[in-house]
Amino acid sequence: MSNRNLLSRLLLCSVALTVILSSVNAQTPDLSWTKKVGTRSVPSSKKIFSVNKYGAIVNDTTKVSTKAIQAAIDDCAKNGGGIVTFKPGVYVMGSVFVKSGVNFRVDKGVTILGSQDFADYPEIDTRIAGIEMKWPAALINVIDQKKAAVTGDGVVNARGKFCWDKYWNMRKNDYDPKGLRWIVDYDAKRVRTLLVQNSSDITLQGITFKNAGFWTVQILYSSYVSVDGLVIRNNEDGKGPSTDGVDVDSSTWVLIENCDIDCNDDDFCLKAGRDGDGLRVNKPTEYVVIRKCVARKGGGLLTIGSETSGGIRHVFATDLIGKGTGNGFHIKSAFTRGGTVEDIHFQNIQLDSVATAFHFTMNWNPSYSYSKLPPAYNYDSIPEHWKKLLQKVEPAQGTPTFRNIYVSNITAKGVKKIINAEGMQQSALKDFHFTNVHISGTDAGEVSFADGWMFSDVTLTPANNVPLKVSNSGNMKL
Repeated sequence: MSNRNLLSRLLLCSVALTVILSSVNAQTPDLSWTKKVGTRSVPSSKKIFSVNKYGAIVNDTTKVSTKAIQAAIDDCAKNGGGIVTFKPGVYVMGSVFVKSGVNFRVDKGVTILGSQDFADYPEIDTRIAGIEMKWPAALINVIDQKKAAVTGDGVVNARGKFCWDKYWNMRKNDYDPKGLRWIVDYDAKRVRTLLVQNSSDITLQGITFKNAGFWTVQILYSSYVSVDGLVIRNNEDGKGPSTDGVDVDSSTWVLIENCDIDCNDDDFCLKAGRDGDGLRVNKPTEYVVIRKCVARKGGGLLTIGSETSGGIRHVFATDLIGKGTGNGFHIKSAFTRGGTVEDIHFQNIQLDSVATAFHFTMNWNPSYSYSKLPPAYNYDSIPEHWKKLLQKVEPAQGTPTFRNIYVSNITAKGVKKIINAEGMQQSALKDFHFTNVHISGTDAGEVSFADGWMFSDVTLTPANNVPLKVSNSGNMKL
């Protein structure tokens, strides 16, 4: 063979290899961003500001020490930052606001009890369940701050039953009978335990949180946040409604690791706004890593939605355990919600005794998701947040999209339904990839309105011997 022919063949091989590698790279998601999440810096000053020196009262649960604790925080921030500490014992407080440069440290032997008086939680401008409105401040707040921390091995018990009782009384005795199920969650105004809002470089570490009145930890409109080693126990005083574990809400560059959650709603949940108001804000949740965590009781090990309006993308969830959760992996939205959920990775997961391993729906909880004003009410006289939920959304805006979902290396036992997946005729569940998934369950389940699903090394073994039902779907390689 001549040198010229050999060179020609080598060039052809090189071109072919380039085309193959380009194709592979085009299909392989770029996960280099996962190394950039989490806090970039922490409070550096070691100066101590003891709340006891500012008048905080220890071991007297009839006294509320909010003012003294806030005074210690404020003085710490004014003097270049440092560590706000507590002597061992029990303290009662309402809303406090942690500031830049402050490490609010709840050490082992310290228990903070949340006040059970709504007056101790002043209303602020915030977003709750997908819409912006006035709502009580959380028990611990980090709002409009940089480089702050809430850490320690102590306990924060929100004592949220007073919020649960308010909600159920409103719902059962007034709102449900009047056709107002869709708004009662917003009108009840229950207290969150910890809120990070409009902030960056925030560290949450080590604390045990108990009995949230509503969501336990909400990260809202924030970036570069680390959540490490939190323990959440929300079922000690009964099953409080909507006591989510950690909610990441229209926030970016978030790292969640080494957490252990037992709650009564979604354990780890990603959100991005609801319906018209969420579409107006149009801020995504993206670049989120969740790893080495355990979810016990709760609505879902990993839940995405139902507030999807701003979009949720670039999520990497790995090395997680779900034990007794309602769903293993749950993506949910509604016909009026809009937004795109994409580039989601759910891998190296152990599921035990979950109701549904994989639940994907665009029509979640209709009685809550779709707002309708009963005839007895005058639109002009209702609150503004009611009007936000009643705002009509054009179909083109309201149609959600779920695509490019990657599920791999899943082991499971004690599953009832393996897959429950329902897209829309105008928006199929597109390009879901399942690799090395072997699950035995009572029922294989069903898939409808899907497109481009691919199974590789997947075994679904239903006890009822009824295979996975697939309808109204195309390009399926199962």
